[in-house]
Amino acid sequence: MAEMMASGQQPHVLFWVGCAGSFDDRAKKITRAFVKILNKAGINFAVLGTEESCTGDPAKRAGNEFLFQMQALGNIQVLNAYEIKKIVTTCPHCFNTLKNEYPELGGNYEVKHHSQYLQELINDGKLTVEGGVFKGKKITFHDPCYLGRANDVYEAPRVLIEKLDAELLEMKRCKSNGLCCGAGGAQMFKEAEKGDKEINIERTEEAIAAQPEIIATGCPFCMTMMTDGVKIKEKEAELKVFDLAELIAKANDL
Repeated sequence: MAEMMASGQQPHVLFWVGCAGSFDDRAKKITRAFVKILNKAGINFAVLGTEESCTGDPAKRAGNEFLFQMQALGNIQVLNAYEIKKIVTTCPHCFNTLKNEYPELGGNYEVKHHSQYLQELINDGKLTVEGGVFKGKKITFHDPCYLGRANDVYEAPRVLIEKLDAELLEMKRCKSNGLCCGAGGAQMFKEAEKGDKEINIERTEEAIAAQPEIIATGCPFCMTMMTDGVKIKEKEAELKVFDLAELIAKANDL
């Protein structure tokens, strides 16, 4: 973004990479896949790079409002200095925080989750999706809490799966009745409490019951939890976990 600003350019959209997309090895693959799609679609985008800091979502969910506001105000200062208007992110936690919690601190932006943005690109004819490798494949979609129940985004991910000519299988609990993977609300960063079963195992069992070949997610936290669940259930050979961006990228041979 700094280089773009220096040359007098303004991006069409700022890609907010997020902590997971920057540092988690599995989530980095999602970041790369999404960038390949943006490049293929000819989108003029920028990233903040080292100027991007955590949105403050985990701090806020864990109850540290002071730390959240420090993080948020620092980010808002950077975004406003660059006159950013439109942001896209591959993480529903970043999406929810930037969209719903930054405005009251002075950060007003048009924020899209990548599933919504990819659907827009397809609708505008900037991106075509040939089913190809996923034609007829059985795919189930796990609704991330901060995408679904928190922001009512249920259709965009499913439209993308249908564009792949895949067969969409719904889990017993889906959409507004979906079950959390167990990572949100800063639970990702603490030890499990006493109980009979880890919540991600419960969710993975529901996914397996739908008998898909692929579990699709739209969140790096969900990706970790569902992948761990598949490993624990020893289903890695027959059941793969992919982000929506990875599915679209693979369908386009990117």
